Amino acid sequence: QVQLVESGGGLVQAVGSLRLSCAASGSIFSINPMAWSRQAPGKQRELVAFITSGGRRNFADSVKGRFTISRDNAKNTVDLQMNSLKPEDTALYYCNAEIRGYGKGYYDYWGQGTQVTVSS
Repeated sequence: QVQLVESGGGLVQAVGSLRLSCAASGSIFSINPMAWSRQAPGKQRELVAFITSGGRRNFADSVKGRFTISRDNAKNTVDLQMNSLKPEDTALYYCNAEIRGYGKGYYDYWGQGTQVTVSS
């Protein structure tokens, strides 16, 4: 059983920082892109950032220059460092990854989400 578990959310004041972590566990053969998405109340879920197994990164325009993403392929983890946070960054943040289990194809897995609240 493959699962993703996020941690690191919380309440922070504007211009502050938070670091989110996500760990994939279970019978994992390989992982393709790992990503962070977010969903604010009343809004659609949006992709915040992703990183490929080779280290290529991409960011939403709204977070460029403020957020960074990193992964540890040996530990099957992906982190999102969020700096200069704004109230509009408030959302439920989800980790997801395309994971291949042993003897299986690639499937898209999602974590349960971690809340980030930025106060003004």
